[in-house]
Amino acid sequence: MEYVVAAVILLVVLVVGAVGLVVPKVRRKQLPPPAPTLPADEELPPLIERPEAPQAPVAVEEPPAPVVVEEPAAPAIEKPEPTAGRLVRLRARLARSQTALGRGLLSVLSRDHLEDDDWEEIEDSLITADVGVEATQVIVERLKERVRILGTRTVAEVREQLAEELVAALEPDLDRTLRTAAHDGRPAVLMVVGVNGAGKTTTCGKIGRVLIADGRTVLFGAADTFRAAAAEQLATWGERVGAETVRGPEGGDPASVAFDAVKRGIDIGVDTVVVDTAGRLQNKVGLMDELGKVKRVVEKHGPVDETLLVLDATTGQNGLEQARVFTEVVDVTGVVLTKLDGTAKGGIVIAVQRKLGIPVKLVGLGEGPDDLAPFEPAAFVEALLGETA
Repeated sequence: MEYVVAAVILLVVLVVGAVGLVVPKVRRKQLPPPAPTLPADEELPPLIERPEAPQAPVAVEEPPAPVVVEEPAAPAIEKPEPTAGRLVRLRARLARSQTALGRGLLSVLSRDHLEDDDWEEIEDSLITADVGVEATQVIVERLKERVRILGTRTVAEVREQLAEELVAALEPDLDRTLRTAAHDGRPAVLMVVGVNGAGKTTTCGKIGRVLIADGRTVLFGAADTFRAAAAEQLATWGERVGAETVRGPEGGDPASVAFDAVKRGIDIGVDTVVVDTAGRLQNKVGLMDELGKVKRVVEKHGPVDETLLVLDATTGQNGLEQARVFTEVVDVTGVVLTKLDGTAKGGIVIAVQRKLGIPVKLVGLGEGPDDLAPFEPAAFVEALLGETA
């Protein structure tokens, strides 16, 4: 028992000693000092604010800019050149014709003595130039009479005599005015007819420019509904000079389009309505009848003031047959002779008038938009003869 009691006492001593060693170490750890107590009337010092790190600017999305749709700019309105004296300015276009009707004839007529062979040469030159047999015979007979009376003469005298005879053959007293002034509260109506390939739609555009150059207001009627490009082409001509174009559906009724064009012309008060018609082959009876229908329908608004037949000067005498058939269907009041600059057969002007009794009112002498000129017999002959005196 004594040993047990001694062991217990020894154990207790060891435990107490270990506790004594640990507690002082713990006490040696300093606790944080207590917060100072301030008087009631004293405020705490402000907290020290740390400077904030600079922040990157926040990108603010701006609303997208409105989309601006640019409309195509309207074509600039052209001002056609005046028609007065236009034929004189275009005399160089007739250079090829001078060989046939100018220099050739003058070289023969200037010979000292004219024999039968010489007169035959003169006749051949005139016929080759498409003057026509009947007109040639008249011109030659008159020249013979002049030579017989006057005898020997200078080249200048010969040129003057030839010019007088050619002007006379062109019948300068024929009425070549275009009736294009508005009347009775409605516009004048100008119909343009002709076969395919004569340059009819282009001529319509150029006629519009001639009228505008002379102070008229114009509206186009695209009654050639069988050729898709015709209406578009005519509208382009109109845009260039500020003229409206009335169109119809492709393959539609041409008479209906022509009727609507005149009605529109009445509504907006233009001076002249120019109606383009489909190209017709003169041997197509049904198509020619349709052309007559177009005219009858248009005339419900009032009479057609002008019906111009477009002829290609390069077709020569065949153009006379075309003209004759058209005059049987519609009352052709004048001829527009195109492509006169591309042929040495300027005498077709004489043949057309003599054969048909229809005046040539306009002539086309080039590809330019203003190369259509009012026909003036004296100026035309001067251009044909050139400076060969």
